[in-house]
Order: sequence, then structure tokens, then C-alpha cells
Amino acid sequence: MVTQTVDLRSDTVTKPTETMRAAMAAAVVDDDVLGSDPTAFRLESEMAKIMDKEAALFVPSGTMGNLISVLVHCDIRGSEVILGDNSHIHIFENGGISTIGGVHPRTVKNNNDGTMDLDLIEATIRDPRGELVFPTTRLVCLENSHANCGGRCLTVEYTERVGEIAKKHGLKLHIDGARIFNASIALGVPVDRLVQAADSVSVCLSKGIGAPVGSVIVGSEIFISKARRLRKTLGGGMRQVGILCAAALVALQENVAKLEGDHKKAKTLAEGLNQIKGIRVDTEMVETNILYVHVDEGSTISAEKLYKKLEDYGILAMKESSASIRIVLHHQISESDVQYTMSCFQKALTGAPEENGH
Repeated sequence: MVTQTVDLRSDTVTKPTETMRAAMAAAVVDDDVLGSDPTAFRLESEMAKIMDKEAALFVPSGTMGNLISVLVHCDIRGSEVILGDNSHIHIFENGGISTIGGVHPRTVKNNNDGTMDLDLIEATIRDPRGELVFPTTRLVCLENSHANCGGRCLTVEYTERVGEIAKKHGLKLHIDGARIFNASIALGVPVDRLVQAADSVSVCLSKGIGAPVGSVIVGSEIFISKARRLRKTLGGGMRQVGILCAAALVALQENVAKLEGDHKKAKTLAEGLNQIKGIRVDTEMVETNILYVHVDEGSTISAEKLYKKLEDYGILAMKESSASIRIVLHHQISESDVQYTMSCFQKALTGAPEENGH
């Protein structure tokens, strides 16, 4: 019988803290579609200030934030966006930029560290002289930190180089910054510096920093004005949304500082799991709160069976492939949870009797 659960499926699984719930209950609200919710305005103003951009807009999800951003920059159907072949926008957002926006994705291979080779990015930009037959390149998208590459972080120097390429060719640069605060903490670089080269950024509130709902997109006042209209078009305009924004303000105040602890626990877990026979973790790849556990080739257990055994012990994770499992740390995972997780992996791999609790 499962008596303890350690939920490592994602950092999106966190529950609102008591402080968040109190803030939500006491939030001063009004109609945000009419532009008059004071708590939404406070959150947007704070995020614009943190990111050093002119304006910001609360949206229901990161997927909507990225979609709106791409559509603002690529406002002519048949436009083309350059993005990583392993990026979240390309793989996990339902192809919305194409199905809804008529925007053509052109992928460049993501390296293991989440970057794309600079020369490949530039070589992928369409020659305007071929506009009779080619889509028109209008946008480059980066992701920081990069989820599918294990939470790896893009440096300021790299981002600025991409920004220079974009500017040279008259393109815009969007950063999917779902976990940009994780990248900032891991690199020791202020978040506004990380996104300085970007024309727009989407920032998830319900991942690393643990708010229950929502994302914020930031950019110029003109960009946000267009984004606000698209948000309404896509059904993302909400009325007394200050109830949600109040929780996000608490997350910004209380949880950004906790990310360093999440990263340390992820490293501890990675190093511990890497000592267990039958699985391996590339500990050098663990920069933030995400790690991938790989089942050794020729092992007597598959990732599917390991995943199910862990579930029997109350350890919830994501089966990434036939040979790997993804684990994501967050502020509601304790040091004892980390130790318990390691012991459950050990028992699952050695066939020890099932038990739960410690």
C-alpha cells in the first residue's frame, strides 16, 4: 500500500502554498478584459520591470504565450520561424503556430546543451530573393532553460550572438523562457540580462516558481498591444484574473530564491542515482532542476517496468522513452524525498520487497 508519494513528474505539479491561497482570497480584482484589474496590472508591471521590458501581459498558459508571441512577430501567413528541432514550441505545443497561425517552422538541430549552431541558424535564413517560392523568415526562437536537453542553460553571450544574427537579417528574436528564472539562478546572471537581446519572452509562472496557473509575455508596448488583441482572439481574455495573479506575485516574492535549492537537490539525486547499477545519469548535464535517468543497454528491466515499480513505491516520474525516465525537482520536494527516491530506485532495480514510507 502506498503511504507516501513523491511527485517528480514536473515542476508544474506543485500545490499553492497557504500564503498564495490567502493572497488569492484577498485579491483586489476587476475586469481584466476591460483593462481594469489592479492585481493583474501589478503583476504585469512587476514582470516588465524584472525583465527590463516596456510592458507585459498575463496569459493562461505557456503554450498560449508562445503562440501569441510567434503570431505577433509573424503577422503575415506563410511567414517562417527558425527554431530548435527539440524545442518545446516545435514538439509539445500541438503545432499551433502552423495550424492556427499559418506560420511555417524551419528547424535547426539542437545540440546537447540546448544551443543551435550559429552558422546553421544563419544558413537557414531564407534568401529574400527567393520570395517567389520560399516562405519569408521573420523570427528566431530560443528556449532557456531547454527542457528536452535536460534543463541546460543558454548563456548571455550565446543569446546575444543569436540576437545579432537576427538583427543583421531584419528578424525578431523570441525566447521561450518557461524556466528562465532557473537559468538565471544556475548561471548567476540577472534575468533581465539573459533576455536583453530578445524582442519578446514568455515566462511560465506555474513551473519552477510554483504558481498554480499562468504565464506572462513581455516585450515592447507595441508588441504587448498586439498580443492583448490576439489573447482575446484565442479565448485567453479572463475577467477577475487578479485572483490568479495574486498567487503569481507571491511566487515571485517567495519562490525564485528557492530555485538554487531545487538545483542542488537535483544534482544530489543525479549523483546518487548514477551510483546504482543498471541505470546511469549524465551528472554533468544536470544544471538546473531536470534530469534524465537512462536504463543501461542489456539491463534486465525496461524503463517501462522501472517506471511502474517506482509508481508502486509512490515515486511518480515521466517515462521519456523506452530507455529513459525524466525527473523534475521543485520547491515542494524535500531532502528526505530525495533520499527516499534513491532508495526506491535501488529497491526497484534489485527486486527488494515493495514497501512505502520511511
